[in-house]
Amino acid sequence: MIDATMSKRMEEATRLTRAGKLQEAMALLQGGVPEARQEEAPDNAYRGGQTFDGTCQVIDEEEPIIKPASEASASQPGHARQTGMGTFTSGHFSNHAGARDYKLYIPSGYHGQALPLVVMLHGCTQNPDDFAAGTNMNRLAEEQLCCVLYPAQPMTANHSKCWNWFKAEDQQREGGEPAIIAGMTRQIIESHRLDASRVYVAGLSAGAAMATTLAMTYPDLFAAVGIHSGLPHGVAQSLPDALGAMQGGTGPLGGGKAKGASWASDVPAIIFHGDRDTTVHPSNAERVAAQYRTSRRAGAAVEKGKVANGHGYTCTTYPNAKGEPLLEQWQIHGAGHAWSGGSTQGSYTDPKGPNASKEMLRFFLQHRQIGS
Repeated sequence: MIDATMSKRMEEATRLTRAGKLQEAMALLQGGVPEARQEEAPDNAYRGGQTFDGTCQVIDEEEPIIKPASEASASQPGHARQTGMGTFTSGHFSNHAGARDYKLYIPSGYHGQALPLVVMLHGCTQNPDDFAAGTNMNRLAEEQLCCVLYPAQPMTANHSKCWNWFKAEDQQREGGEPAIIAGMTRQIIESHRLDASRVYVAGLSAGAAMATTLAMTYPDLFAAVGIHSGLPHGVAQSLPDALGAMQGGTGPLGGGKAKGASWASDVPAIIFHGDRDTTVHPSNAERVAAQYRTSRRAGAAVEKGKVANGHGYTCTTYPNAKGEPLLEQWQIHGAGHAWSGGSTQGSYTDPKGPNASKEMLRFFLQHRQIGS
């Protein structure tokens, strides 16, 4: 029986979730005190209004994304920021579904050739600069020659800057946030003449949940997906649903009755999750994998290892009939809710590895769009 204190806590958690404050709600349910946030929406955050079909522009006036203090001095307002490698450009995209700012990393070796594109979706409270710094994906993209697109979720869309993976209107093709991100991706591919057969999407937490939604709804666009500390597609249609899923849900995904059980994708997937994650329950990794396993065959390979002075891990690879790896599931032993192998220059990172960015990019570049 729920006592009065717990009842009041649940009521407050519901209020917080309705306000989009998922992390604060989780902290409250776990016995913590939600941290007060004094953030205000940036002046250039998208606030709705009229949008146009597929318009994309580079911002010339001012960088629209607030950078971490450690990077602020490196930016020159009014221009693409030189990273010492390639360029990190600010832009804005709008279509029938809405509009978002973004950052685009272009490696120094780009001279108009058809490079791959990796779309990176940040987690709650993060922004593109923070996520780029924490994942080190730009450095890897410089070395392996690919572009990296970082869509930005403004506080006007979600108070905690979470992608709204838990809303029914943001779980469909050609509607809501998936349509915005897919449209932005297509526009960048076209404007920079990138390789449409090598387009990938990855994310952390809420960004990972949106990444798997994109793999489910746009399998013709994304050749592979990376899901770090995420949740399955379609398991929530409301904020209370989201909290339940984040805590582990009430049963296994399957049987055709659980939310999300009917969804499946043949898009190759690589999944990372810490087994000490207290924000998104580790059981969600298995539920995510279940949505990608429908056409997988027996013969999974299991590898156990340990990073020097870091975490141990178990990597399970599921091949197709040809022996090609179509699903990799990485369980990081002792890790919490953080990007594995990330840099302390960004938030929600765990430098003790293994390096999720490196492994994701390796996995991605093994795959091309089906039929290409």
